[in-house]
Amino acid sequence: MQLPAEAVTATVLIEVVRISAVPTRRDVPYPGTAVAHWAGSEADAALALIESLPGSEQHRCGFSPGWSVRAYDDSLDLALFEAAFCFTCHEVRMQGTAVPTTLTTQFFDPRALPAQTLLSLFRKEAP
Repeated sequence: MQLPAEAVTATVLIEVVRISAVPTRRDVPYPGTAVAHWAGSEADAALALIESLPGSEQHRCGFSPGWSVRAYDDSLDLALFEAAFCFTCHEVRMQGTAVPTTLTTQFFDPRALPAQTLLSLFRKEAP
């Protein structure tokens, strides 16, 4: 999976969100509860794991994401990007100030080891 390179370099904090609904507009954050904050090597490892997600074909489910990550730079102001993951339809939707339109919708293989590892990390934060 491809993340916005400059945003990855600038990221100092990742917020893990357990999504509770789909937003009414595409340009607003996914509603939900922040269940964890990862910084330093933990944030770096999470970004590397996300970037290692292998591609996949689209599977239709209506896009019902359960988790998202929001990446912040040292200002901790607006998210550089948010990536919402649907492990059913294999889709990731990204939005934010650092996301070019070519990266807004991507597909990943949820059965692959990196995806299963990421899902385990999410579930560990909010069982």
